[in-house]
Amino acid sequence: MEQNQLLKVSEVQITYKPDFNAADRPQISSSKQCYNILMQHWNLGLINFLEEFKIILLNRTNRVLGLVDISMGGVSGTYVDPKIVFVVALKANASGLILVHNHPSGNLKPSDADIKLTQKIKDGAKLLEIEIHDHLIISENSYYSMTDDGIM
Repeated sequence: MEQNQLLKVSEVQITYKPDFNAADRPQISSSKQCYNILMQHWNLGLINFLEEFKIILLNRTNRVLGLVDISMGGVSGTYVDPKIVFVVALKANASGLILVHNHPSGNLKPSDADIKLTQKIKDGAKLLEIEIHDHLIISENSYYSMTDDGIM
C-alpha cells in the first residue's frame, strides 16, 4: 500500500446557521410551557399509535434552538442511542436539553427503562457540560415531568 493511500481521510466541517434571532425564540421556564410547545409540533396523528423520542435544544437562557426527532419505534417502545442525542446537541451548540417521549397507551408513569435512560444521558451530558433540564412523558391530553416529580 502506498504512503499517500494511508493518508486519505474525509474532511469534517461543522456549521450552524440559525434561521432567526435568539431573542425571537420561545423561552422555556416551566414543564407546562414545554408541553404546550411540544403539542404545537407533535404529529398528533401518531401520538396514540407509535412511541417517539425527541429532544428540545436550549441555549444558555433556555431559549429553544430546535426540536429534534431522535427515534420512532412501535406501540410499546423506541430505541434511543445517546450518541445521536449528543451529536445533535453538540452540532447545535446547545447548553441544555429537555428529553421528551410519548406513551401511546396514555399511561404517563415512567418505566424503569425511562429512568435508566434519563440517568445514562444525564451522566454523559455532565461530561459535555450540557444540562438536562427535564424528561417529559407526554400523551395527547397530559404530561409527566421528571423534574416536577423530583426524580431528576
